[in-house]
Amino acid sequence: MASDGVPPPLIAAQLNYLLSHFPLSVKVEQMWSGSKYYPGVLDRFTIAIPYCLDVVKWDVIYNVESPMSAPDVIFGPDDENFHPLSAKSKTDSLLDDWNSRDPTRLMALIQQLRDRYVEYQKKRVAEVDDDRLKFEISTIVFREGIEMHMSSGAEKPEEVRFAVPLADMNIDKMVMYPVGRKYGSAPSAPRLKLVSTSELKAFFSIEDVKLPSWSDGMCMAEYLPHLEEFLEKQILEAVSLIDVRRRFIEALAPLFGRPLEADPVFCRKATFLASSGVFTFLVHFMIPTQFPKLPPTLMLQSSQHLNSQGVPLKSLPLSDYPWSPRWDVSLMAERIFEVLADEALNFKRCCNESQLQH
Repeated sequence: MASDGVPPPLIAAQLNYLLSHFPLSVKVEQMWSGSKYYPGVLDRFTIAIPYCLDVVKWDVIYNVESPMSAPDVIFGPDDENFHPLSAKSKTDSLLDDWNSRDPTRLMALIQQLRDRYVEYQKKRVAEVDDDRLKFEISTIVFREGIEMHMSSGAEKPEEVRFAVPLADMNIDKMVMYPVGRKYGSAPSAPRLKLVSTSELKAFFSIEDVKLPSWSDGMCMAEYLPHLEEFLEKQILEAVSLIDVRRRFIEALAPLFGRPLEADPVFCRKATFLASSGVFTFLVHFMIPTQFPKLPPTLMLQSSQHLNSQGVPLKSLPLSDYPWSPRWDVSLMAERIFEVLADEALNFKRCCNESQLQH
């Protein structure tokens, strides 16, 4: 399906409003034309809408030859029983009273369809004949913001996925339950996964979290408070490490001078100007969230050498050098300064050799 062309102004206005104002991050995956008379006018597109820590993909079908008409929406192949427009509803009234000149209409439509999709999936999950699943749902139904998804297919077993927001943490927990087995005295543990916002990832690495074990016979209602307490402690520790990174950057200043750039919020990056004789270069510090357990990654950038595309030459990332997390930040800075004295000579030689080759 081609994407060469442009959408009509009215469709473009509605799509742009959807992308910039929808409360979740909606993305356009492809656009194409459905008209043989106007093949360069893109009046159809696929959007990926976040749902249950994954995405659902829907095709939005406008008709450039009937620009004042409401669009049709085609849902995914796994949702052939989802018919939100088949009965009279608020969504139908929105379509009946469609105003193509109102840029907010598409966003309102997608929001209503998503809300109905949430209810549709909850109904599907409620119809599953699995005692354990019904019990788990009954223990967490009071929590706000829970989303559910029932997945099945010829090549994979039936599975119910929950997205459970954790209290005041910008973290969701994905819980995946295989279904089809009756609830027993010691049901097997579900598969668990944590998903965080980009803001939290800036100072707390979800991937490095080792989840508390799921004890035999445990249910989600028992597990979630324990998990939230566990994560709260880890996040507080991650917040305290921001100050450790800040003090490390400050400890570099007496040796390198004032940083040219530095991340003032999470203290994950800093750039200093350095020299070795007449050779001047930048030193980029990439400080991991696990600092000081892990050392900063260093990258040198020449201020005097360019490649054939006119881009400043850079060294390979350097993180394999003497390091101890028990050192004081001032000693860390001194050791890095000593390492860079040798690395600067090697980098200068590489830059000179690169220019000779060009």
